[in-house]
Amino acid sequence: MPSPPLFRRATVTRIIQETADTRTFVLAPHGGPLSYRAGQFCIFRVRVDGGRDLLRSYSMSSAPETDDELMTTVKRVPGGKVSNWLHDHVSEGDELELTEPRGQFCLRPAPTSAPLLGFCGGSGITPVLSLAKSTLAGTDRRVRLLCADRDRPSAIFYEGLAELAKRYPGRLTVVRHLDDERGLLDAADVKEFVGADMDADSYVCGPEPFMELVESALQGSGRVFSERFGGAQVPPPSPPRPSPARTPAPSPAQPPTPTQNAAEGTITILLGNKRVSVPRRPNETLLQSARRAGLAPPFSCEAGNCATCMAKLREGSATMRVNDALTEEEVAEGYVLTCQGVPDTPSVTVEYE
Repeated sequence: MPSPPLFRRATVTRIIQETADTRTFVLAPHGGPLSYRAGQFCIFRVRVDGGRDLLRSYSMSSAPETDDELMTTVKRVPGGKVSNWLHDHVSEGDELELTEPRGQFCLRPAPTSAPLLGFCGGSGITPVLSLAKSTLAGTDRRVRLLCADRDRPSAIFYEGLAELAKRYPGRLTVVRHLDDERGLLDAADVKEFVGADMDADSYVCGPEPFMELVESALQGSGRVFSERFGGAQVPPPSPPRPSPARTPAPSPAQPPTPTQNAAEGTITILLGNKRVSVPRRPNETLLQSARRAGLAPPFSCEAGNCATCMAKLREGSATMRVNDALTEEEVAEGYVLTCQGVPDTPSVTVEYE
């Protein structure tokens, strides 16, 4: 049986202006609701100004336990081609293309009744809000959020979180750290917020400097889960979490493409109407090989989190250094994060779909 389409369409039913530079897009997917978990994201595909398709990952701000509608919240980014296009060109009634939800920044079963701590910088509140709503609706755990923002007007979901706290008195606490009032967040602020909840699970999302600060301050304070969507460095060659991706059995309609120079090793990349091969290099990811071949494949975080760079193995196999985006089913079908996939057979062919 052929695989279902990677992208499906959704109608924008409402647009909510959260702040001057942040909007929530309420979506009605064609073909019925999407099944997702709180904290997950979708990859959106847009064509900007008639150019090539661009891919970006945006988290859901809705939660399946509490919201009947699918919502994603997008902040305008200086120079951001997709975020600015969404703000400037998408209206109610328009259609967008998106993938099925993916990602592993999801609620983990808690070994104790310790509260969930959320650390949010700017638009990092989006997936954490989803997790908070899911936790409050589906468990009896307390939720405490530390939200760092530049100032009051830039604080996303300010009123929404206040209303949520009223709905769950004694279970939801929201601490707002505004830089224009208290200066930049520092390690002492993080430790003061944690207080006696040293065994709590912490969920962290925000700009890279914010995340590095929080993660450093949380060392020794229970389990820490983080979500990154850009600016991260490529992981070192020796990975802590291998995730093999194998080629599925070829079908008669789509046999594996033969590759030349198999003895030396060849990486073949299919992107659009281009097919390029380059000699294999030790420890080089498939994304790096594609760039070396002169192609411009899609990518974003380069940390194994966003799935923007995903492609399908047509021949050979590769091992992903980190995989926080693809499901087990997608890996079984042959999909691989090219920013993390390192070939472990002499010849590999991947196709960006």
